[in-house]
Amino acid sequence: MLDFAIFAITFLLALVAAVLYLYPASRQAAGIPGITPTEEKDGNLPDIVNSGSLHEFLVNLHERHGPVVSFWFGRRLVVSLGTVDVLKQHINPNQTSDPFETMLKSLLRYQSVGGNVSENFTRKKLCENGVTNSLKSNFALLLKLSEELLDKWLSYPESQHIPLGQHMLGFAVKSVTQMVMGSTFEDDQEVIRFQKNHSIVWSEIGKGFLDGSLDKSTTRKKQYEDALMQLESMLKKIIKERKGRNFSQYIFIDSLVQGNLNDQQILEDSMIFSLASCIITAKLCTWAICFLTTSEEVQKKLYEEIDQVLGKGPVTPEKIEQLRYCRQVLCETVRTAKLTPVSARLQVIEGKIDKFIIPRETLVLYALGVVLQDPGTWPSPYKFDPDRFDDESIRKTFSLLGFSGAQECPELRFAYMVATVLLSVLVRRLHLLPVEGQAIETKYELVTSAKEEAWVTVSKRH
Repeated sequence: MLDFAIFAITFLLALVAAVLYLYPASRQAAGIPGITPTEEKDGNLPDIVNSGSLHEFLVNLHERHGPVVSFWFGRRLVVSLGTVDVLKQHINPNQTSDPFETMLKSLLRYQSVGGNVSENFTRKKLCENGVTNSLKSNFALLLKLSEELLDKWLSYPESQHIPLGQHMLGFAVKSVTQMVMGSTFEDDQEVIRFQKNHSIVWSEIGKGFLDGSLDKSTTRKKQYEDALMQLESMLKKIIKERKGRNFSQYIFIDSLVQGNLNDQQILEDSMIFSLASCIITAKLCTWAICFLTTSEEVQKKLYEEIDQVLGKGPVTPEKIEQLRYCRQVLCETVRTAKLTPVSARLQVIEGKIDKFIIPRETLVLYALGVVLQDPGTWPSPYKFDPDRFDDESIRKTFSLLGFSGAQECPELRFAYMVATVLLSVLVRRLHLLPVEGQAIETKYELVTSAKEEAWVTVSKRH
């Protein structure tokens, strides 16, 4: 097997492996352009590792072979779709299972993966209602946490370098724990305990699917299992407390508890939401602020909108809904950062894309990172330009890809609202400034992040 250290930088491979692990193999190449296996046992794994990440491998593959390409993951055929046109032919708007959730559940080895259409629809609606109602009920809390961060930044001298990723993760974990799981997490020690366990579980998810390293390391396996058990124990306790009782604070878990789900389903859905929301919210906020520091014009326009909508008055849910340009900034952040660069679905029955037949039980990747910077769809694709979302056709395309509208995952919907409140609070009072000479390199994993800590400075607005 390839060295564990190499696999550690190709996290997304684990996601592919997790999905493939669940289904029988298909050996038929079906005449789709692409590359043959480099090694009989590992397929094109060495090529992916040499590229640095699955996303970077797919960028190169689509550049060489076109919008529909194939490669081999071990002995399994994988097909990747890399333009909006071919994705339109494959995406089923009635599909109710979330591929992000499906992959995470596979990696956590949860059993309730791929329920029937009715069950998937019910669980999706419960999650969506949980997001909507928890944000509405906890808006004052979200505002308080945002203002606490603002006060901390205001207290720094203007030359102070702020570790943005660290602060955004802390802010996201505080927001998620209290809005998803309730007042227990008003205690900073509980938040720290959750963050520690979350970090262990998130960093270990899926690594052992490729090289068995988690099973081979008794110490790491015990740390992972202990962390997961502690997170599950926290959630089970909260689920039990919320059943059959009324609380003044509505939290995300309440929606699941009040639905027609069994305890295991509630546990799994709340675990997935808690794990994913922390990371997606933290990275969305981090990238948005990074891009604002490097685009004075965009930051100025955002400040003018915030000033016009909020005036001298308080931040309210009604006013937040009016921050249209802020939403464009966040959508463009997701696009430019390629926040979630790859998604996947299983080809349940034989299908056709363009002139190519995709055999049943083939894993089909949506190369979202490739699609999001396709110059045929996005003029000046590498430019951070929120104004592009003034175009209705651009908004429809973005929705089709699952980054807004009905196809949007609950975790991203949650992150959009949290980030909107945070930006409205920060930009209203602060100029967000870059650190001179800093070059931020990108690390493409399940959720895209900076390879090293991103630093910013701030100055007060007058």
